[in-house]
Amino acid sequence: MDETLTTTPETSEAPVSNAAAGDEEKNNSEDEPMRDAAENADGLDSDSDAESSDSQSDSDDEAQQNLQLQTLEAELAANPSNYDAHVQYIKLLRRMGDIEKLRRAREAMNELFPLSPAMWLEWTKDEASLNTGPEAYSTILKLYDRGVSEYLSVSLWCDYINFVQEFDPVVQQCSPAGITKARDLFERALTAAGLHVAEGNKIWDLYREFEQAILLTIDETDIEAKDKQVQRIRTLFHRQLSVPLAGMSSTLITYKAWEVEQGNLHDVESGNISEIHPHVASAYQKALDMYNACVHHEEHIASQASDSEKLQHYMKYLKFEQSSGTPARVLVLYERAVADLPIASDLWLDYTQYLDKTLKVGNVVTNVYTRATKNCPWVGELWVQYLLSLERGHASEKEIAEVFEKSLLCTFSTLDEYLELFLTRVDGLRRRMASTGEEEGLLEFQTLRQTFQHASDYLSPQLKNTEGLVRLHAYWALLEAKLGKDITAARGVWESLVKICGSMLEAWKGYIAMEIEHGHINEARSIYKRCYSKRFPGTGSEDICHSWLRFEREFGTLEDYDLASQKVSPRLEELQLYRIQQELKSTEEKQHHPIRNVRDKRKLESDIDEQSPAKRRKEVGKNPKKVPEENKGQEYLPQATKVEEANAEINKSEDVTKQQSTSDKSRAYTDQCTVFISNLNFKANYEHIRNFFSDVGGIDAIRILHDKFTGKSRGLAYVDFSDEEHLAAALAKNKQSLLGKKLSIARSDPSRGGKKEPSGQRNFREQKRGTDRSGEAGSAAKESDDASKEAVKETKSVNGKPGGDNIQIKGKNTFAVPRNVRALGWTSNKPKAVEEDETPKSNDEFRKMFIKKD
Repeated sequence: MDETLTTTPETSEAPVSNAAAGDEEKNNSEDEPMRDAAENADGLDSDSDAESSDSQSDSDDEAQQNLQLQTLEAELAANPSNYDAHVQYIKLLRRMGDIEKLRRAREAMNELFPLSPAMWLEWTKDEASLNTGPEAYSTILKLYDRGVSEYLSVSLWCDYINFVQEFDPVVQQCSPAGITKARDLFERALTAAGLHVAEGNKIWDLYREFEQAILLTIDETDIEAKDKQVQRIRTLFHRQLSVPLAGMSSTLITYKAWEVEQGNLHDVESGNISEIHPHVASAYQKALDMYNACVHHEEHIASQASDSEKLQHYMKYLKFEQSSGTPARVLVLYERAVADLPIASDLWLDYTQYLDKTLKVGNVVTNVYTRATKNCPWVGELWVQYLLSLERGHASEKEIAEVFEKSLLCTFSTLDEYLELFLTRVDGLRRRMASTGEEEGLLEFQTLRQTFQHASDYLSPQLKNTEGLVRLHAYWALLEAKLGKDITAARGVWESLVKICGSMLEAWKGYIAMEIEHGHINEARSIYKRCYSKRFPGTGSEDICHSWLRFEREFGTLEDYDLASQKVSPRLEELQLYRIQQELKSTEEKQHHPIRNVRDKRKLESDIDEQSPAKRRKEVGKNPKKVPEENKGQEYLPQATKVEEANAEINKSEDVTKQQSTSDKSRAYTDQCTVFISNLNFKANYEHIRNFFSDVGGIDAIRILHDKFTGKSRGLAYVDFSDEEHLAAALAKNKQSLLGKKLSIARSDPSRGGKKEPSGQRNFREQKRGTDRSGEAGSAAKESDDASKEAVKETKSVNGKPGGDNIQIKGKNTFAVPRNVRALGWTSNKPKAVEEDETPKSNDEFRKMFIKKD
């Protein structure tokens, strides 16, 4: 056994040692006279030294092999799925000649992986070299059966056939039982590999040789038996000639020569088929045409190409064979492909899908799925299809459960593959329950519930807050309610889900939908109360609020609807404010325009407008030493607080208006073509208003008024139009509804709420605005800030108690402060002289003054 194992071609050490031995013999023959002289001188000492050296070398090799063996054993103990480690371990044990360990190593590897045909040949030869007794013969036959079932290999089939013919005593005696046994083996080989285009003729030739050998054993006097055997051989020839195989022309010549021996033909010409039977000639010509059509595919897959290129060649070849409509040839080609590319998952998937379409059920399909999952255990789709195939074949629950448990031990690339496996298993259990009795169905449901629990425990840590986990639990709750008739258990499933995926709107909606489906309205309402205030991604928070209101409209009383509205409305307003803040923040980040703080704004306005009367009065209020005599004793600290509140209102208004375009920011609003909108829905935004006036057109700007403390809409807005024509069309839409509320639309007239602005002052400010707009492009944003600060300064310049009838707001962005509303800190006790001095005069007024003087 040691000699047989050492001389195998897989080991590299054996050829080296043989070559060294040959060189040593050559040197010994050349130096023989010198060695004889040395032997006389050295005597037995030289022999003793040589033996010692050889012993030391063998000891070193053995120590190195033992160290390598321990390393591989440790590697396999830590990672049994290491294919290369298994191969190296088997090679090392084979070189060392440790038979028992070698057997165990091969069995351990074959439990996890299919062995290659070359490894099966090694295994069978090693076992055959040990013993050829009845027990050993039976063991080797089982090894051959296992080998040919894993991969298609013509060489392994031929070796299997030769072994049986050589060592099976029944076959050797050519008894009827032995002949039948051999023929059955040949037919199995032909079914498996007889259609192998490149190598299948080897099995056909072996079969004919066997039958011809039997013909020679028949007694010449038994004419009937001889004729029967001759016809059997002729039939084999006809079968072979009808199959597209390599070397068809030589097979035809051999057949014609054989027929000449039988006295049926007189010409053995290779190209002439007219003399043979027409049916045989027609089948031969058809097979030859088919071979010629696929010969270029055979050349491609036989070429030294990369695995990816070879896979493409096989896929093209398979499509060609499938178009011919011969499933047997397609199956053989698939087997050839997976033998050449055993870990090509796409190839196995294509193979199994083809079998599911053509054969659907049977041992062939099951065998292919078993080998596919052994070669590519990391592909979850193969395991799913495997389970479905077992269910189609009415496999036992035990077999299906074993395959399922084995699949969970594999490592898949995505978590969805694990989820799909669990769902497939549950589907099968549910379908099985429908076809069983009540008691068996109860047992099946217990298994189903355990599978769901296993799936939840297995996947929840990885699939938290995912649609896949919601899908799993929704399915579970449905089956608990429908099949298990246990609504409490179904609620328990949903409760466990919302603990894991409480931030997912779909989880809560599914829970509510189940309660509504079963008519449990109060339970559904309680779930709404639990989740309406939660924060969900996207618009989920608003959606759950609106969903609750719709639920109460459809199922609740008026009191229920009012209660839901009271809870939902503040929540919706809070969410709307949050959305506006986020939009403004996003807009600011996109524009890369930092917000100036109050100190920067005040510094900026002091640089631009040093000489304004409001500025001077502000300085007077700040410096006690400059307080006029008549104003002494008045309290300025509360007034400063009010000014700060007005400033905050202006800043908040500015933040809201930053949603407008840059052109809107730089524009001065004169309210010449402006409508004032009241009774506006608090939820209405700029897009709602723009869409409302979309049929009118001509919109220049939209300004929605917001509360200075909460930032919420006040239900008021201004819309500027480009001309009077569009303005008139907009006024015609008065009393029309927007978001469920009838709008009150009127032309804006700010002068009605206070003292009319002198024309000279308006001309002066408009002239200033025109000058400002003629500046650089980057001054637009600064102008907007300056205008807002003018309004702040005008507010600060007012001194006195709240009350009175008149208020005048100055500045470009006058829309930022509500019309007809007195600012905080406004008073009517204003010195008239200061008021007159502060009012700039127009050109017309100056002209009239000169005319009067004249």
